[in-house]
Amino acid sequence: MRNILLTVVVILIIHPQSINAQKVERIGIPELEAILTSNDDRLYVVNFWATWCAPCVKELPYFEKVAPEYKPEDVRFILVSLDFPQQIDRQLLPFLRKNRITLEVKAMTDLDYDAWIRKVDRDWQGNIPATLLFNNKANKRLFIPREVDEKDLREAIDKFL
Repeated sequence: MRNILLTVVVILIIHPQSINAQKVERIGIPELEAILTSNDDRLYVVNFWATWCAPCVKELPYFEKVAPEYKPEDVRFILVSLDFPQQIDRQLLPFLRKNRITLEVKAMTDLDYDAWIRKVDRDWQGNIPATLLFNNKANKRLFIPREVDEKDLREAIDKFL
């Protein structure tokens, strides 16, 4: 029994990420459209990013820091990774664990960007990072096609609340 307990402790020390492994839903255009057409009365903050994008990685801690300040029934944060589908297991998931990303993460698997980026914003050229804030029920929408800092993020959210 002691050996089993010791083994479990060693595993948890060596692989602590196995306790709270981040779950990532792989999505395509229909799932993205479902998010974008959500009609519940709350603010959605949807950030488009990738692990290979330095400005994207730089701004992720701001989302993590700001999100707990709002009630989930008022604001839903979704991080949409644009890492290539073959990179999800070997690059995205380890990145999320290493950086302790706790927000909801979805991985866009549809590589036909022209088929869906205009659904996010008609003027979006596909550059990342980019953040979409919307409340469809209140008919409010704000698209930020650049990196945001903590102050920018708070100010954008506060415009909706």
